[in-house]
Amino acid sequence: MNKIDIEIPKQKEYSYPVIISENLIEKAEEYIKHCTKAKKFLVVTNETIYPLFKERFKLSGSKFLVLPDGEEYKSLEYANKIIDSAIEDKLDRTDAIIALGGGVIGDMAGFGAAVYQRGIDYIQIPTTLLAQVDSSVGGKVAVNHREGKNLIGNFYQPKLVLSDISALDTLDLRQFKTGLAEVLKYAFIENSCRENGSFFKFLKDNREKIFAKDRNSIEELISTCCRLKSIVVNHDEKEKGLRAILNFGHTFAHAIEKTTNYTKYTHGEAVSIGMVWAFEFALSLNIIDKDYCEECINLIKDYGLMTKPDENIDENALFEAMTIDKKVQQGKIRFVIPKNNFKVEVISNIEGNDVLDFLKNIKNSY
Repeated sequence: MNKIDIEIPKQKEYSYPVIISENLIEKAEEYIKHCTKAKKFLVVTNETIYPLFKERFKLSGSKFLVLPDGEEYKSLEYANKIIDSAIEDKLDRTDAIIALGGGVIGDMAGFGAAVYQRGIDYIQIPTTLLAQVDSSVGGKVAVNHREGKNLIGNFYQPKLVLSDISALDTLDLRQFKTGLAEVLKYAFIENSCRENGSFFKFLKDNREKIFAKDRNSIEELISTCCRLKSIVVNHDEKEKGLRAILNFGHTFAHAIEKTTNYTKYTHGEAVSIGMVWAFEFALSLNIIDKDYCEECINLIKDYGLMTKPDENIDENALFEAMTIDKKVQQGKIRFVIPKNNFKVEVISNIEGNDVLDFLKNIKNSY
């Protein structure tokens, strides 16, 4: 078992542990009862996850709310169903909401917990690789708006994260690769996380074990990602500086998701494409050298992740989506741009015409 502590500076009461091991879902009650005084629990899940785990998850005082599965349901409409259920079940401020599922469920359940009665406890039990390595940790909770991804949300920390690696056995290859995109992201930003390491080498050397879901390799992979994220979050909980580096590839990715109505690509597929575009964009700006660019893109290819859309997307639509992304500041699109040696930097001084030209050129190259 691995345990990583997420420490919130100057707010120790909001710090919490991330537990990483096998068969944690069956043992959830003993961990949950140690982190909250709640007597009633609303367990938010979806129609795909519920039949897989309803018999494994046992918690006295709990009731399930089963939502539809998909990014398109990550909205105020469906978040309101969480609020309705909490009211119907008479949850009070001492009770808790539990997220049992992937990133969409985690975001929505966290958002519901943050706004219900001005905030009640919530616990994350992520069941996908993407959620275990990224979205369940750090306290970002949000829903989408028709104009963009995660435009409505807050920073609200869970009381506990239980990452059961045996849950990953339920994932098909597409969903597993979706999580691997966020995993590779940490390798590309590792030396900007205020820690030098060798995660890139680990991923190169252990690809076969990772795809075989070797328990030791998967536990080390998840632990490394959570540790790197914890370093960043511990320094910058509310993304006023350093934490923005965690958005590497996401400026392009969110635009891809929006322009394809959140139904064509998974989040990880959009992120893998977005990272490739970020490397190529940095190369076009002479920020990185060609050898480093190719080395990083080759790792994405080696893992069989998407490197380009399988359709042409209008560059003007992509650019428009990027201009209303939540990362925009003072009318400027912020990019997390790769630098050599597994570092990144946040820049916002790129002219719009240069961005449009790049998007047009990238489209024409396919």
